[in-house]
Amino acid sequence: MAIQRCLVAVPARLQSSRLPNKLLADIGGKPMIRRVLDHCRESSEVDAVILCTDSQELRQHAIDWGFPVLMTANSCSSGSERIASVADKLIAAAWGAPSPVPDQTGIINVQGDQPFIESNIIDDVATNLRRLDPTTAVVTPIYSLKPETIHDPNVVKVLLAHDGRALYFSRSAIPHVRNVDRSEWYLHTTFWGHVGIYGFRGDVLVNWNHLPVSPLEGLERLEQLRLIEAGHTIATFKVQGNFLSVDTAEQLEQARAIV
Repeated sequence: MAIQRCLVAVPARLQSSRLPNKLLADIGGKPMIRRVLDHCRESSEVDAVILCTDSQELRQHAIDWGFPVLMTANSCSSGSERIASVADKLIAAAWGAPSPVPDQTGIINVQGDQPFIESNIIDDVATNLRRLDPTTAVVTPIYSLKPETIHDPNVVKVLLAHDGRALYFSRSAIPHVRNVDRSEWYLHTTFWGHVGIYGFRGDVLVNWNHLPVSPLEGLERLEQLRLIEAGHTIATFKVQGNFLSVDTAEQLEQARAIV
């Protein structure tokens, strides 16, 4: 059945392994997580924006800024697992009451470390969710990579099928261009980067814990690989913009320079 309601869930934790407390880092006079939440609230295609966190400090900040919060366990290993742990409550929030139709609810996972995410991209995710065919579990935006970012392991790449389905996600450059110097790979094909946003059918998140453990997810540290290994289809659509995710001190300085 078609998606009828959409909301944004922003999973957030303070204890990032690579850059602790990055979500409260100042970028142009605002904490990074506030920038993300504010951009999400500007979307005209969602019914709510909810922070999902295990941090009382982040909870209090979000409440002060006017955002609802759902508390989660601190044992969640990924953003998707975090919002999946409160999927029933998120679906109820989208409808204003407990809903018996999670497959008619779209939940858009926006990572809290993307300070330049634009509301129109969130609108596009919601629109694409409403167009999903019944066999597709997730939709996610992608963008054309610049040559200098193709081999950066902090930039997630996606390999596409001819119909736009995601075949694989990796921190390595994919596909490998044989017998060509890697500095010239970009001349032979388009390399696609993954924007860290996922539009889920609600029932996919409700059943998240029933998905088998993914060895590939553990190796790459990319949660979307769990879905692919479980046989779910991830649809993509192409966008343009600045999709810097802040995972390192160097990327934080890049974000400050952009502002």
